[in-house]
Amino acid sequence: MSEPLFPRTEVAGVSLSRMIIGTNWMLGWSHRSPAHDHQIKRKFAQGENAFSMLKTFYDRGVDTIMGPLQQEKVMQDAVKYFTDQTGKKLILIDTPIINVDDTAQARKEARATIRRSKDCGATFCLVHHSSAEQLVNKNKHIIDRLPDYLDMIRQEGMIPGLSAHMPELITYSDENEYDVQTYLQIYNCLGFLMQVEVETVNQIIHHAKKPVMTIKSMAAGRVSPFVGLNFSWNTIRPCDMVTVGCFDAEEAEEDIEISLAAIERRMPNIEKRSSPNQHQDAFGK
Repeated sequence: MSEPLFPRTEVAGVSLSRMIIGTNWMLGWSHRSPAHDHQIKRKFAQGENAFSMLKTFYDRGVDTIMGPLQQEKVMQDAVKYFTDQTGKKLILIDTPIINVDDTAQARKEARATIRRSKDCGATFCLVHHSSAEQLVNKNKHIIDRLPDYLDMIRQEGMIPGLSAHMPELITYSDENEYDVQTYLQIYNCLGFLMQVEVETVNQIIHHAKKPVMTIKSMAAGRVSPFVGLNFSWNTIRPCDMVTVGCFDAEEAEEDIEISLAAIERRMPNIEKRSSPNQHQDAFGK
């Protein structure tokens, strides 16, 4: 009997796996320490080193990957190697950093950056939060000139979205009915890197007009997968997604099982934690 495939959702008519492959743990952004960053970069010095992990995800129905695609050659190489080896394609979500200065030259640069997302094979293009946040006017509840960049994304044949580390980006976008088809939002049980408390972000996600891709589900390793993933899956909507970064295929398989168990309201079928003495009453049977 084959393993069950991961549940799916739909964003702007495109079917996506509800689990999204994150790339911080491929690209060297551990959010922990330089030593951890270096460990990641050594592990994934070549894109092909991610193949077994990506194949594990894909074989279980997790076929969507998100990250700074055009910016990072390792990610491009990893995706290309996977496709070359399997003949299968991943759904790519790019998060480009664009020049949002209000000049003709800056707009030309922004358009060129967005075009590179398309050239790299992205289906979705989410303006990076570091760019979008420069345009926020809290007094007027607007994201100034955001529609210009969303239109550039549409012109290149991609689906526009918004990386929204600042929660107001979601509320202002919905309020103004911008052409934003999905949001990327930090969300975890610790409130790690979140700009307001967990309860408020939960409400923003539940009231969002479009599906939300949550990130940092395990607070960059500060909580265990069991704790972080159970929290995320049990506090978001059926249309929303959880982004998961892994170091290898074994971690991917474990995170998939924990997530499926959370969605199905059952205990995950995983090994017990290791200990010098496994025969302790507190460990159970």
